[in-house]
Order: sequence, then C-alpha cells, then structure tokens
Amino acid sequence: MTLNRQKGFGYIAAIVVVVILAALASAAIRLGTTQQASADEDVLSARALQTARAGTEWGLYRALNGGACTTTTLDFIPQNGFRVTVVCSSFVVREGQFPDPDNAGVLLPRSKTIYTIEATSCNSTACPNPAQVNTLYYTERRRVVTACSLNDKTGAPTGDAC
Repeated sequence: MTLNRQKGFGYIAAIVVVVILAALASAAIRLGTTQQASADEDVLSARALQTARAGTEWGLYRALNGGACTTTTLDFIPQNGFRVTVVCSSFVVREGQFPDPDNAGVLLPRSKTIYTIEATSCNSTACPNPAQVNTLYYTERRRVVTACSLNDKTGAPTGDAC
C-alpha cells in the first residue's frame, strides 16, 4: 500500500525541476538581451563623444586660424550616424601692455580674444533634441572647450596662444 502512494511523487519532482530550469533559461535570455543593449549604448556613446570632439577641434581650428567664430552644424551621418552642432562665442579682454613693434618706446594695450566652443553631438535630425531625450537609443554628448588668442595692435586675433 505504501508503494502506490509514492508512485506520483516522481512526477511532481520532475515538474518542479522543469519549472526551475525554465526560470533559469528565462533569466539567462534576459541577461543576454540586457548586455547586448548595454553594449549597443556604449558604442553609441563612444561615437557621440568622438563626434563632439571633432566638432570642438573644428571650431578651435576655425577660431584660431582666421578668427571665424560661427555657429554651424556638421553632418557625420554617413560616417557614424551622428551630427554635431558647434556654437562658438568670443569676447575681448584687455590686460597689460606690449611694446609697439613700429615705434620704439611706445606701449600699446594688450588685448586677447577668448573663444568658447560648445559642440553637441547626437544621432537625431537636430542637436540637441529635447523631444527625443527619453527615446530608446537616442544618444547625445556635449563638449565645451575654451581657447585664448593674442590680438595684434589693431585688435585682430593673431592665433597665437595666450
């Protein structure tokens, strides 16, 4: 009589083992999916940072080689899927004096131009794009650099570092 009672215990144990294995498989699949999404976001973040860096370097080159301080958008969509908006602002400060190269003994006021270049890169149609901040796979990076250029006696930037 005791043999008949224990006959169904194997079925219950098998069902419990199958349920546990299914839960483990589900957790493994979820972990793999999460890691893949995380890796994708890391790649997008690195691309956004490098695009922002390219934008600041482009802005510095334009500002320090000719004094062109403008706002523009650079399109890197074909290369890496990002575009960057570069905003350049500048102001002149006056400090100290320097000798006039044309007139010995004459001191001229020293002026410097300070440039601030802000580059915002994103994988959207416009950067920055507040409407897409909460969407999946929208990535945005912002980089700001400051540079200083000495001015000549007419007040025009020379591109020489301060």
